Amino acid sequence: MAKSKQKPIPPISGTKVPRFAGPSTFARLPELRDVPGCDVAVLGIPFDAGTSYRPGARFGPQAIRQASRHLRTQFHPAYDTEPFTTLQAADAGDVTCNPFSIQEAIGQIETAATELLSEVNAIVSLGGDHTIALPLLRAVNHHFGQVALVHFDAHLDTWDTYFGAPYTHGTPFRRAAEEKLFRDDASMHVGIRGPLYSRQDLVDDRELGFKVVHCDEFEAEGVDAVVARIRERVGNHPMYLSIDIDVLDPAHAPGTGTPEAAGMTSRELFNVLRGLAGLRLVSADIVEVAPAYDHAELTSLAGATLAFEIINMLVRSPEIARKR
Repeated sequence: MAKSKQKPIPPISGTKVPRFAGPSTFARLPELRDVPGCDVAVLGIPFDAGTSYRPGARFGPQAIRQASRHLRTQFHPAYDTEPFTTLQAADAGDVTCNPFSIQEAIGQIETAATELLSEVNAIVSLGGDHTIALPLLRAVNHHFGQVALVHFDAHLDTWDTYFGAPYTHGTPFRRAAEEKLFRDDASMHVGIRGPLYSRQDLVDDRELGFKVVHCDEFEAEGVDAVVARIRERVGNHPMYLSIDIDVLDPAHAPGTGTPEAAGMTSRELFNVLRGLAGLRLVSADIVEVAPAYDHAELTSLAGATLAFEIINMLVRSPEIARKR
């Protein structure tokens, strides 16, 4: 499939077909097979065998797509963008992942994402647990080289192993560091909070090259100061976003596998992302939406809105504009 050079095919408008009707794709976008070329693909990765506490994120992509029916997608005033008239976006369906073999599933995700990035300019991945970030970073590294990794999460996810297992949702960025998939001089964790198993966790994390914005710093410094710190750290490097929905306080995102109290508000998270518009964003993932623990679609809607925010960031990304 060639990358988009034609006038984009938009999603179905809520002014023509009620938002509760129509196709079950993300934001009622066309399917990838139905567009002649594509800039941004939304990819579901229904895998949660790396979960350490509450399972269920395998149902995240389906729930996020359903909640995305709420979105009005024609114009985003915060970015001053009309995303689906600027970029051709499409839903690429789901990766088939082996639910019984973590390592085989990681290989399947890496292959699917690497092949997809040969056809499109960027991927917005819907997880799935955070294990999927490792194969996604491998795919992005294949096409863009080392990236500045900006990781929004309550947890560091840089453990060496968990119960002796090297591939879990708590270890992806330790493995990614070992494989040199991200820049150790331009990467950050944002929203970290809560107690740890050991003081050594923080020492190990610093040695991998991460800087940390603790969640309490939003109260002390404010969103604008946090945005400035991230922008200075990332600089002009290609940037990858990995967003664990548990970075949000459980009041805003109860439907997740490892909730952590005293988290970010959805307003804080969205405003940080808006402050990063114009950086060289290349792809992103949204993980750990577990709808079985959700109510009133709070978490699924947060995930869907995040995906739409990221698509608008991609409209503003110089990296994606260059590749069109």
